[in-house]
Amino acid sequence: MTGPRLNGIIRAWEAGKPAFTCFAKLDKTLAQELSDAPYDGVVFEMEHNPYDVAALGDSLQYMLSRKKIAESGSVAPGVTPLARIPANGVEMNQFQAKQVLDRGVYGVITPHVSSVEQAYNAVASCRYAKPTGAALYEPKGVRGDGPAAAARYWGVSQAEYYAKADVWPLAPHGELLVGLMIESPEAIENLDDILTNVPGIGFCLIGEGDLSQALGYPRQYEHPEVIDAMRQIAETCHKHKVVVGNPHVGAKNVERLLSEGYKFLMSAPVRSYGVVGQGRELAGY
Repeated sequence: MTGPRLNGIIRAWEAGKPAFTCFAKLDKTLAQELSDAPYDGVVFEMEHNPYDVAALGDSLQYMLSRKKIAESGSVAPGVTPLARIPANGVEMNQFQAKQVLDRGVYGVITPHVSSVEQAYNAVASCRYAKPTGAALYEPKGVRGDGPAAAARYWGVSQAEYYAKADVWPLAPHGELLVGLMIESPEAIENLDDILTNVPGIGFCLIGEGDLSQALGYPRQYEHPEVIDAMRQIAETCHKHKVVVGNPHVGAKNVERLLSEGYKFLMSAPVRSYGVVGQGRELAGY
């Protein structure tokens, strides 16, 4: 990779550390507060909140802290922005990934992915096309070409953006993350096949809410069947050396999750600095 790592989540993982993140709504004031928060990343939530690409663009601008940029020498925001899009994996709506990437996010989370075909589409949606016959280029990219706004947000030329805008870890120099929500028994059953056959998946995020619904125990996160299902997801991810994440991290479970190898930890925004600090201390950094 040429130049410093822009994606702070990947930077944490490459250093052997977990990444601490949070969900956030599209709000300029909240985005400004998060720009100085002790998170590695933030996920702008557009699945259950409105899908508003213009508001996403505004929030991304408010994530930029001139002070941090000046201090670090990096043009990237100190807290790396990702987006969770509305379309479930089965809907194959590639345009939503394209639009949020074109605004400048560093990764896309797709909800309700449960098959190899859906996972392949999620990765392909985040990659540009390559010449026919390009070596080792799978999943084949289908992202449309319109990099101007994203390159400007990243603070690089369009040529530099092309070089960096590929999916990690499939492209070791890539700055984009593909996250899959695993939140159904079908997804658990197919997860080994997904991770065997689809390269380029940056992390799997357990959707505890929908998973517990599908198992018949809504929001009962401590129910033995829910815990066992989550264990299966984590073990399969560990088997394939793919990062596994949890969206409901608090003071009561952060130590357990770290001990179980979770490396994408999501806590409540802004008010959870104590949890983030506790987690960093337990993780040894």
